[in-house]
Amino acid sequence: MATVHLRIGDLVWGKLGRYPPWPGKIVSPPKDLKKPRGKKCHFVKFFGTEDHAWIKVEQLKPYHTHKEEMIKINKGKRFQQAVDAVEDFLKKAKGKEQVRNSDSKGDSKGKKASNKPLKILEEDDEDLSALKDPSEKDLTDSDPEPSTIERLGAGPGSGFKWESSPVKDDPQFHHFLLSQSEKPASSMEPISKRLKIIEEDTGSTSIQAADSTAINGSITPTDKRIGFLGLGLMGSGIVSNLLKMGHIVTVWNRTAEKCDLFIQEGARLGRTPAEVASMCDITFSCVSDPKAARDLVLGPSGVLQGIRPGKCYIEMSTVDPETITELSQVITSRGGRFLEAPVAGSQQLSNDGMLVILAAGDRTVYEDCSSCFQAMGKTSFFLGEAGNAARMMLILNMVQGSFMATIAEGLTLAQATGQSQQTFLDILCQGQMASTFVDQKCQNILQGNFKPDYYLKHIQKDLRLAISMGDMANHPTPMAAAANEVYKRAKALDQSDNDISAVYRAYIH
Repeated sequence: MATVHLRIGDLVWGKLGRYPPWPGKIVSPPKDLKKPRGKKCHFVKFFGTEDHAWIKVEQLKPYHTHKEEMIKINKGKRFQQAVDAVEDFLKKAKGKEQVRNSDSKGDSKGKKASNKPLKILEEDDEDLSALKDPSEKDLTDSDPEPSTIERLGAGPGSGFKWESSPVKDDPQFHHFLLSQSEKPASSMEPISKRLKIIEEDTGSTSIQAADSTAINGSITPTDKRIGFLGLGLMGSGIVSNLLKMGHIVTVWNRTAEKCDLFIQEGARLGRTPAEVASMCDITFSCVSDPKAARDLVLGPSGVLQGIRPGKCYIEMSTVDPETITELSQVITSRGGRFLEAPVAGSQQLSNDGMLVILAAGDRTVYEDCSSCFQAMGKTSFFLGEAGNAARMMLILNMVQGSFMATIAEGLTLAQATGQSQQTFLDILCQGQMASTFVDQKCQNILQGNFKPDYYLKHIQKDLRLAISMGDMANHPTPMAAAANEVYKRAKALDQSDNDISAVYRAYIH
């Protein structure tokens, strides 16, 4: 069987991690961007985005050969826009080639046309001889189909300028490689200077913004109908990723306007929590506190009214174990199946699909939610009986909240003693306590940027619940109690709706 030789200009389907294959074109990498060592891969520019990635040859398939197959298995507005962008690209390229052929007829003088495949060049492509390692043979795909350009015959000619898709970046629905930069890159040269390379277990190497994360795995979305209640900081990112991975999702939010964006992306609208629960096989909820969680289930037109035997309800809110026990009992009393699944993370991690899910309750529900948890998180833990996940989540947030208060205390003490806060941060980030969390939160403080990634009022609520849990277990929580007082002071200073890093202001007022 013939081997496919992929080359600069070929249109392909590129597979990165657990994300669906996406249409792209093999292009020349920036001069100063080295190919990953030991990897046979091509540098791909994806349609519908300003994103690029090194993709292993076994993760690439010729565009035309596999077009029908990919369109059948992948759905979604952004995916269709990317495919439309490819087709538009081909139409324009074909038109240019026809004009070029027409213009050259008078000069051909009967010469036999060359059957050599034509190469699609970027405006900023370099001569291949300058880029290619002379010791390296052509990289190949194991698929026996002919290459994209060979299928095109006299395909697009050289000199065709890449035209980006007109789709604007939507911060709620990032594609898997979105660089999170509001301004698209005008050329590939500066891209290499502001991006870093992230290795993946799958063998692909993704070029992303320094604060993005490549995700591993493969997802086949469940055919069960998914409901989601609560589109706050965490819920919005979760629903975005569920839709992006092909799940059928019905949404509800107390403020109905928040649903509009998701409806545009293919979600369905539920008028009440009861309606969502009755329409869907699995219903998730993610709200602010125990009262909101109870009201959602037990209130007028609440979830309980829509529960029927076999229906699944997953409580993702961070609440106390007692609330979980109550909700589990009322759901199962109607023949429903219950799982708690609070998440550890932030708004950014929710958007990136990198949450950590802590689950407990009905193990079969946990297994039924496998594709959902893969879409929203990087890992999940099953912790046994209902209530255990709530306990673990409160302990984790107690530690995080106390740590954040201590970091803020250190920054203000540095300032009070005449030390540079920036130098304190630089030293901290070179030691054993270095972490993305420390760096980001301290930078927020130094820049006076307290846009919420995790609400201060919510971490204070979690500290309060953790302290109460300690009281019930007759276990001392003096550090958490001290931190709780600092957060209470920050709330008194109107910092409730700011990020948890705004606890810093409790020390300077």
